[in-house]
Amino acid sequence: MAIVNVRNLVKRYGDVLALDHFNLQIEQGEVFGLLGPNGSGKTTTINCILQLLTYDKGEIELFGQPMKPTSYDLKRRIGVVPQDIAVFDELNVRENIDYFCGLYVTDSAKRKALVDEAIEFVGLQDYTKFRPRKLSGGLKRRLNIACGIAHKPELIFFDEPTVAVDPQSRNSILEGIQRLNAEGATVVYTSHYMEEVEQICSRIMIMDRGESLASGTKDDLVRMVSTGEKVEIEAPSLPDGTLDALGGLAFVRRVSHDGTTIHLLCDNGPHNLASILGVLQERAVAFGRVYSEPPTLNDVFLEITGKELRD
Repeated sequence: MAIVNVRNLVKRYGDVLALDHFNLQIEQGEVFGLLGPNGSGKTTTINCILQLLTYDKGEIELFGQPMKPTSYDLKRRIGVVPQDIAVFDELNVRENIDYFCGLYVTDSAKRKALVDEAIEFVGLQDYTKFRPRKLSGGLKRRLNIACGIAHKPELIFFDEPTVAVDPQSRNSILEGIQRLNAEGATVVYTSHYMEEVEQICSRIMIMDRGESLASGTKDDLVRMVSTGEKVEIEAPSLPDGTLDALGGLAFVRRVSHDGTTIHLLCDNGPHNLASILGVLQERAVAFGRVYSEPPTLNDVFLEITGKELRD
């Protein structure tokens, strides 16, 4: 079942076309990654879906129903963790979470239980009476998450939730998102960190200039690009004809030797390394460290967009 269905979405800021007939479909239970350089339209897409921005054209459905500014029944089923910290400095940790949970849950006893659960979920039990200004950057991010998820939303938007946090807090946040998904939440995740998207997302869309350029699983995306597998093998001495033999393998695009290491660029394939090592063994080549790197998501992004992700 499609939880999010966006069709032909157009959004302009004056003369700037931020979203150009953009389409997006997210299935129930996915962790869906939105990748794109700054200005690609990720945050604009989310804000239009949430009806925080008006748009020029298009249709948006959530949970199979049209999403409108007054669709409060649908909004109660959604959680949002924005890129910027959105909490009240005048309230302590518990009061902040209780306030945001209270926007959706009016029963005080039920809300208390939900707030307690959210505090435990993000690991803020020792900080419930702290005000946000007393928290580290990583703890503030955890508080931001707790405020967005305390009411048990079915669909959660995370817009770059790990910006400027330490590695320990980042790991805690990513593990928490995976637990939320395991408990039934559908997650939409944007990030500038490629390794995060690879780690937690079941499907990924690469977008730029308001358009979807490619989407699918990581393996689907890797198969779309020409970037091949890179193989490096330490081998100080090569018998005559070894490079010609390696270059004769059908999947090898390029092979060279710099005096200490053999460098190969290959088509993607499951048995490349075994075939390469077979040639070396047949020719009694003494070799040491072997390194193989298949195309990464960063290679895919660079080839499709022509940009580094942090452009």
